Amino acid sequence: MAASGLSTEKIWFDKFKYDDAERQHYENLSKSATNAHVQPQSATAAAPTNGDNSDLLARVASLEHENQSLHKVVQDLQLAISKLESRIHTLENSATSGKVAAPPQAVCKFPVPEPARTLPARPAPQPKKEEDDDDFDLFGSDEEEEDAEAARIREERLKQYAEKKSKKPGLIAKSSILLDVKPWDDETDMAKLEECVRSVQMDGLLWGTSKLVPVGYGIKKLQIQCVVEDDKVGTDMLEEEITKFEDYVQSVDIAAFNKV
Repeated sequence: MAASGLSTEKIWFDKFKYDDAERQHYENLSKSATNAHVQPQSATAAAPTNGDNSDLLARVASLEHENQSLHKVVQDLQLAISKLESRIHTLENSATSGKVAAPPQAVCKFPVPEPARTLPARPAPQPKKEEDDDDFDLFGSDEEEEDAEAARIREERLKQYAEKKSKKPGLIAKSSILLDVKPWDDETDMAKLEECVRSVQMDGLLWGTSKLVPVGYGIKKLQIQCVVEDDKVGTDMLEEEITKFEDYVQSVDIAAFNKV
């Protein structure tokens, strides 16, 4: 009775199946629309990617070129620094030892060509001396005559120089002497005393000016100047000759002595 009633009523027992089918249908539609929209975007996005790759490759190539240039500059700087260090080392060695040492070889990564080797100069061929049985020298006599003539001329010149030098007067040493000649008392004739002093004559003696100088108690002494040659006249000899006049001269003193 209950089952017959349910069969007559309009009930959709498998509706969930249709709902699932409808949901699946709309999901498929949405996926297809999404794929259609994504594909153009991916295509448009792919184009700039290719352009970015080309720019990137160009920048990489430029960086590699700059790297090579910098590498070359660094190598040149290393070579210049090594040469400078070698020169400094050479200068330091020369300053300390006084001898210029050979500079050390510069460090270089490139092969250095070896210097060209110079062959030693071959000696010039000398003419062979022909030995003569008689050993006769054709030019010996002329050479001996020239040597004798040169020796004779040299001796003559030396002789002339010696004669010329001997005739040249040498420097004569002279002295200027100031003498104090004292009388016995105030009654001594001073004019006669001066006459006696000037009467002393020697080779190399020349009398000069004179004057009377008061001593005391009316007594005056004779102060006379003379020039003598040291090699010919001595002071002792001059005093001895003056004191020979005992009647007038009491004593002789040297007041001043100067070299002329």
